[in-house]
Amino acid sequence: MTHVADPKRAEVPLTLEEEPPKVLGVLDQGAFWANLGVSLLGFAFALFLIDPLGSGRPLSVPAAIVATVVGSLIGTAMVGLAAVPGAQTGSPAMVLLRGLFGARLSYVPTVLNIVQMLGWGAFELWVIAKGAQAIFGTAVPYPVWVLVAGALTVGLTIYPLGAIRLIRRIVTAGVIVATIWFAVVFVRQAPPVTGSWEAFVPAVDFVIALSVSWVPLAADFARHSRSSGAAFSGAVIGYTLAQVACLGIGVYAVAIAGHQAVAGDPTAVFAPFVAAPLGVLFFGILVLRETDQSFANVYSTTMSLQNLMPRVDRRIFSVAIGVLTVGVALVVDVNSYSAFLSIIGAVFVPMFGVLVVDYFLLGGRHGWNTAQDAPSRLLMTVPWVLGFATWWLLAAPSQVAWWAAIWNGVREAIGFTPQPWMSAALGAFLVSGLVTLAVGAVRPRRVSVRA
Repeated sequence: MTHVADPKRAEVPLTLEEEPPKVLGVLDQGAFWANLGVSLLGFAFALFLIDPLGSGRPLSVPAAIVATVVGSLIGTAMVGLAAVPGAQTGSPAMVLLRGLFGARLSYVPTVLNIVQMLGWGAFELWVIAKGAQAIFGTAVPYPVWVLVAGALTVGLTIYPLGAIRLIRRIVTAGVIVATIWFAVVFVRQAPPVTGSWEAFVPAVDFVIALSVSWVPLAADFARHSRSSGAAFSGAVIGYTLAQVACLGIGVYAVAIAGHQAVAGDPTAVFAPFVAAPLGVLFFGILVLRETDQSFANVYSTTMSLQNLMPRVDRRIFSVAIGVLTVGVALVVDVNSYSAFLSIIGAVFVPMFGVLVVDYFLLGGRHGWNTAQDAPSRLLMTVPWVLGFATWWLLAAPSQVAWWAAIWNGVREAIGFTPQPWMSAALGAFLVSGLVTLAVGAVRPRRVSVRA
C-alpha cells in the first residue's frame, strides 16, 4: 500500500536521494509567493523604479504604477513557468539544469545562484535590521538585529514546509491588513508627484529583473506542489498582486519621504511607515515577516549546494549558509544593490528562455535527465551566452564603470545604438529562446531516462 505523507507533518527530505512529499496546494503556494512579493526592499528601492536611469527625471506616478503592473505580469509568468518543471519532476531548480546543460555544466549556474542567493540573503538581513531600528531606535545595535534575524532564518530553513504552512495560516492575514492600511494612509498623505514616461521601458526591465530573480529558486518549492497547475497559478497570482501593491506603496512612500532623502539613505523610506497612525504595529508585522525572504534565499542556497553534494544533510548546509549570510550582512554595501540586480537578470532571464523552449517546445519534458551522470550539452550554452550579450547590448549602462565601458565599446564596434523602446529583459529572452529553437532544429534532443 502506498503511503501518503500527512501534509500537516511532512517535511523536505534531508538529501536528494529521497522522494519529495507532494503536499503543497494552491493556497500554500499562493500565500508563500504573496509574502515574497511584499518586501521591505521593495519599499526601500522603489526609487530605482521611479528613476531607473538615475537621471534625476523621475517617472510620473501613473507611469510607475503601469510599469509595475506590466513588469510584474511578465516577470511572474516567467517564475510560474519555471515552477512547472519542478512540480512535474520533483527536482530542485539547479538539479533541473542537469537536463538542460548536463550534470557537470549545471555546476556553472549553480555556483552563480549560490553567489546571488548569498547576496539576496544578506540584503534581507540588512533590511530587517534597519527596519527594526526604524521602530526601536539605535539602542539595540545593528549587528544584534542581524544575528537575531539570522537565527530565526536558520530555524525556518530547518523546517521549510512547516514554515510555508505557518505563512499560509497566520502571517498572510497580517501582511494583507498591514498593506491595505499603509496604502490608504499614503494615498491620502502623498504630495503630487510630477514626472514623465521617458524611462518607462527601463522601469519595466527593473521590475522584471526584480521578479525574475526568483526564477532560480521557483522549483525548489514547486517540487512539493500537488500539481503543476497549483505551482504556476500560486506563483503568478500571489506574487503579481503582492509585488504591484508593494511597489505601488513604495512609490508613495518615496514621495512622502522625499526623493533626495531616499537617494542619500534608502532606509529613509521607512520613516513614513513608522510615522503613520498605528504605523509601528503594522510596520512591525512587515519587519517580522521579512524573514520569509531570507528563509527562501538561504533554503535555495542549500538546495543549490545539494546539486553539488547531493548526499550531504541539508541541515548542515542550512546552518553553514546562515552563518555565512550573517557575516556578509554585517559588511554589505547596499549601494551596490541596483547593479547587483541587473547582473542577476542578465544571467537568469536568458537561461530561463533556453529552459522554457527546450523543456516545453522541444519535448524535453518527456525525457528530462536529472541523473548525476547526465551527459553534457555544451551546445545549449550558446543561446544562453547570446541572450546574456543581448541583455547588455540593450540595457541601460551598468553602475559598474568597467563593465559599462566594455559594453559601450561593443556597441561602438558593431555600430548599434539601443532605442528607448527596447527592453533588455524581453530582448534577452527572445534571442535565447529563438536560438534554442534553431539549435533544436539541427540537433534533436537525446532520448534519456529521468532520474
